[in-house]
Amino acid sequence: MILTRRKFTKEFKLAAVRRLEMGGSVAEVARACEVNANVLHRWRKEFRDGVETAFPGLGRQRQSEENRIAELEQKIGQQTMEIAFLKRVLQRTEEARKLQAMGVVRPFTNKSSANKRKPKPAKKA
Repeated sequence: MILTRRKFTKEFKLAAVRRLEMGGSVAEVARACEVNANVLHRWRKEFRDGVETAFPGLGRQRQSEENRIAELEQKIGQQTMEIAFLKRVLQRTEEARKLQAMGVVRPFTNKSSANKRKPKPAKKA
């Protein structure tokens, strides 16, 4: 998974700083905004140093809720497929162990009997 640096809009930063200025605790605002507390301290310092010059960049809009939901649904689908696969493998392994315990089948080997090479017939001259 590739992590990219998050960028926040000027409006987002101003809203976070306003919440701090209205008496919200740094930890509470950090959790609500999903940023590190140190980031909030830096934003507040920039804001206090100069309201007009604070946060000059354009930033990038945070991922919309719909995109996040679609991403999570895709992840759930992938995990569902993986679980189904692992259940089938477990079931086959348990069946093979039961048969082996009954003496019906020989133990597992790394080589499949289907993969063994048959000798080629001699070529006619």
